[in-house]
Formats: sequence, structure tokens, C-alpha cells
Amino acid sequence: MPVVITENDTSQWEDQTGSVYHFPKRYRGLVVEGTEVVYYKGRMKDKAFASARLSRAPHYFGIARIGKVYPDRRDNKGNSFALIENFTPFERAVPAKINGGYLETIPANLVNNYWRIAVRRISQEGYDSILDHTTLLSAQVSTAAQDTEEDQLIFESAQEGNPITYFGTRYERRKDLRTKAIAIHGLECKACGFDFEQAYGEHAKGFIHVHHVVPISDFGGEKEVVPETDLVTLCANCHAVVHRKRDMTLSLDELKGMVRWRWVVDA
Repeated sequence: MPVVITENDTSQWEDQTGSVYHFPKRYRGLVVEGTEVVYYKGRMKDKAFASARLSRAPHYFGIARIGKVYPDRRDNKGNSFALIENFTPFERAVPAKINGGYLETIPANLVNNYWRIAVRRISQEGYDSILDHTTLLSAQVSTAAQDTEEDQLIFESAQEGNPITYFGTRYERRKDLRTKAIAIHGLECKACGFDFEQAYGEHAKGFIHVHHVVPISDFGGEKEVVPETDLVTLCANCHAVVHRKRDMTLSLDELKGMVRWRWVVDA
């Protein structure tokens, strides 16, 4: 059965539309790999978000499928990250209420708090009805570069003077791959254990480099990248060391073997 997943304009949850859905333990039985989902936004509370929404009123704005689900490594509350696949936005918003009736069937015992439920089952009839009221755009994911200094630092092992194609550069900066890699591997360096937020505080929250295990220059053409196995999170120092010699990219095990200290937070 399909589910509705809510994405708020502001939230404590680290959602990335069409890429990653961050959710609490109580919804784990609903957010299951392979489940079809409808994206939903509730009532707009801050006019500053008007331009980022299809409508100011509560509405549905896209469909997708749940991919693999991973535990949130940064807490012990049982929260999780779900990778989102095949996100397809709507051309126009579908209101939650049309001609005086809701497109979702609201159980009698949940009338007073139904819209506070972030993840909820929806009947196939309700799902189809939502799609009947809009037009789907082409499936898409965000490929915009992250707005961080890391995007200015593209580490790649290659012979000096080799051209870097547009494909290679763009693929290195795919925002959805970076987001998924962080959801899977966390924000600690997988070689030395360094955590930017713990070292520098709020200013560095969420910052980490994402390394391609096999350099893009070795792809030999377009290649599917699987965040779980093809990407790994590294601190800036370890990432630089991996690519220090242009004709040799170190493996993660080789890098770990070189580390002479593990980063420790002062008490």
C-alpha cells in the first residue's frame, strides 16, 4: 500500500527532496524499501518559503519510491534515513482538499490529529486520485553543487594535463549522491574518525568530504555510482592524502594503515 510522506518547510529532520528522507523510529514499519510514496507539504507558516513551494496551501507535490533504509548513525533513538528513488515532481500542486472533500480517507479516531502524522498509509484509490489531478514532470533528482568550500576542492588521481570532462566534474558534485552517502556512512571520517561539528561546533555541522572509491577518471565512461559501496566519507586531510600522488589513489584500508592517530574529542 502506498504511503504519504510529509516534508515541512523547516524541520529538525534532515530531508532532501527526492534524495533522502529522515524519519523517527515510530514510522519504520511504514517506510519500507519498495514502497510507493506521495510527497506532501502542510500549511505554509512562513511567507519566506512561498517561492519554494507549488502552493501556499497544504498540497501534494510529487511521487517516488523508497530505496534502502539505513539507521541514523548520529543518535541512539532508532531514527533512520531512507534513500529516495525515481522522484517525479508534479507540474502543479494537488490540494489536500478538492470540492470540499479530502483525497485521503481520514479514520474517525484520527480526525483531530490526522495531519500531524508525518508518514501515513493511503489507499490505492486515494493515490490514483492524486495523480489524476496533476501532470507528472520528468523524473529528476537535484544535481546542484553543494554550497560549501568542498566544491572548490575536487580531488582526483590522474596524469597532469589530462582534460577533465564536463561529465566528470558534474558527476563529482551530484548533490543527491553526496546526500545519500552521508546518510549511509555518517559524518565521521572513515579513516581517522574526525568529526567537523565536534571539532568546530555548529559552524561546521554537516560538513565532510565524499570520496569516490574508484576515481571518476578511471570510469572509462558513464557509470552508475552506488553510494553504499562506491562512496565514502573522509575528512579534508585524509581526502587529500588519498589523492596525494596523481598516479595512485589509495584504498580506504591503505589509508587506515597510514593513520598514526585517531581523533579524540577533549572532555
